[in-house]
Amino acid sequence: MAVAICEVGPRDGLQNEPDVLAPDIRAELANRMARTGVPRVEAASFVNPKRVPQMAGAEEVLAAVAPREGLTRAALVLNDRGYERLRTTSCEEVHVAFCVTETFNQRNQGRSVQESLQQTRNIITAAHADGRRATVTLAASFGCPFEGHVDPAHVLGLAEQLTDADEIIFADTVGVGVPGQVKRLLTGADHLDTPLGLHLHNTRNTGYANAYAAVEAGVAVLDASVGGIGGCPFAPRATGNIATEDLLYMLDKEGVDTGVDIDEVIHVAEWLESILGRRLTGQLYRVGAFPPP
Repeated sequence: MAVAICEVGPRDGLQNEPDVLAPDIRAELANRMARTGVPRVEAASFVNPKRVPQMAGAEEVLAAVAPREGLTRAALVLNDRGYERLRTTSCEEVHVAFCVTETFNQRNQGRSVQESLQQTRNIITAAHADGRRATVTLAASFGCPFEGHVDPAHVLGLAEQLTDADEIIFADTVGVGVPGQVKRLLTGADHLDTPLGLHLHNTRNTGYANAYAAVEAGVAVLDASVGGIGGCPFAPRATGNIATEDLLYMLDKEGVDTGVDIDEVIHVAEWLESILGRRLTGQLYRVGAFPPP
């Protein structure tokens, strides 16, 4: 059994930090994680820097992330303007995201869900014409901070209109999902014949259980953030992603192949702690893998 890990620390991890890191430091984080063997790194976000100043200078970040054999460099866009900026870079994969509920999507992107859906379809077409992979993330798939429960049938209905994407990611943006929801949503999407993934936050301490349930359901990719940093700036009380190193420990002990060097990820978390000047939320980097070397 194998699962691909997408490292989102340089983007989703850093976008919620109080301090704005320079593009060269954000690129250094992406490069350090690339050297651990993760097959994909989401290195930047082409969003309005006035709204998310932590992501300013996305072009500079991408220019400083070195191409590597076996590595896909990805970046997030929310609209056509973002994709036009990404288009000028050598980024191999575009990640397009929108929220599945009207209130959250209006607050996050200033558009209706249907407007974002159509825009996403346009970006998928443009990316494929440019020779890029396109992954779609459906944010708040398990619950919305403003509208509450999200009907899985609604989420699946959106996913059914996005099967031109190379991959569809269901995001627990505010960390409210539980394993039963994960299994039901992934099972309900089986008929899409499109690789599926999960983007998990550990806000209510269910992120790793959800990841395990996803693996049991045959998920293709899991997003994670080194040190467990991150959160959504537009979701109240949002906390971090599942930590890459903690996820890897669980997967490794369960015999799931990721191809990632867990000890090297721990070293990156230790380095990142020194950069941010605070204890990170991840657990494993504090004590190391087991048994110790």
